[in-house]
Amino acid sequence: MRVYLDNAATTPLDAEVIKVMCNAMESTYGNPSSIHAHGREARSLIEKARKTIANLLHASPAEIFFTSSGTEADNTAIRCGIVDNNITHAITTHIEHHAVVHTLEAMEKAGIIKLSFVNVDDKGNVDYAHLEQLLQDNQRSFVSLMHANNEIGTLTDIERVGELCEQYNAIFHCDTVQTMGHFPHDLGKLKVHFLVCAAHKFHGPKGVGFLHINHKIKIKPFIYGGAQERNMRGGTENVYGIAGLAKALEMAYADMEQHRQHIQGLKSYMKDQLIEAIPGIKFNGETGEDKSLYTVLNVSFPETDMADMLLFNLDIAGISASGGSACSSGTDIGSHVLTGIGASSTRPSVRFSFSKYNTKDEIDFVVNKVRDLFAVNV
Repeated sequence: MRVYLDNAATTPLDAEVIKVMCNAMESTYGNPSSIHAHGREARSLIEKARKTIANLLHASPAEIFFTSSGTEADNTAIRCGIVDNNITHAITTHIEHHAVVHTLEAMEKAGIIKLSFVNVDDKGNVDYAHLEQLLQDNQRSFVSLMHANNEIGTLTDIERVGELCEQYNAIFHCDTVQTMGHFPHDLGKLKVHFLVCAAHKFHGPKGVGFLHINHKIKIKPFIYGGAQERNMRGGTENVYGIAGLAKALEMAYADMEQHRQHIQGLKSYMKDQLIEAIPGIKFNGETGEDKSLYTVLNVSFPETDMADMLLFNLDIAGISASGGSACSSGTDIGSHVLTGIGASSTRPSVRFSFSKYNTKDEIDFVVNKVRDLFAVNV
């Protein structure tokens, strides 16, 4: 048996998404910027997808801009949101995705902004009182906080963050790559200026995503070229990728609660089985249903001589997962997220992440293999 538990990295394409994409590849090959019939057909497919996404998110189609990835969407929101609105101060955490942290750090190094890091606790929870203090102590800020951490799964109360940002006239960018398609987002109510998506996190294709730009905020293009995406992003659109994205999100919303219950059940079951199987096991980040992304379980294993080989041994056993450890003092090796929450650098960690396709039998298989590894090596 081979078991895929790395769905936070990427998910398998849904069969229905493949069908939609193949149809687009075969029949809709015109350039969507062309004015002839073939071009208009491609443009129609893109605009239909844009409307589908906007309706699901309770947004305006004019607020949805297709990109090549969540990373491009993050960079666009951060760089353009800051420069085009004359922002000189930004706030984030040390445990954001590198698409956010590295971009903001580069802007600080270039002298564009002063960068502040809001405190997080040992589970990755944002200190909202510290966030408010930073907002109070600085001129208009750009706040970038993710909805769910991609490594440890801890959720941020983005409704609360949105309220604070509105109170202090701050711009709020939220990386929702891990929660899009897994949690409902009502952009008619959520007070956010920028919101990000990558299709491959919810059984859509790689190489396509979107950036939601609230109509209240104005930015210039990040990528110049043609007049694509209503003059906001140069470059011929990934037509079949956009069609696949819309179909995947539509399917995710249609069965969201059913999938949540199934996946949460697998996560809770695996957590309980691991506690029984391995003495001294711990978990990084929040694991409660109301505080954690239900698709992610980050396991902190006891110290072992095979720490550096744990993922390799899991792969040999037929298990695909991801992981690492906190950075040791004086090095840059390891997970910046685990380091940011003060996790032990001597305990190996593995992120198991689930999808609608995983089964209880697969969880039993994984737990048994892990038990066998630690019975031999601890």
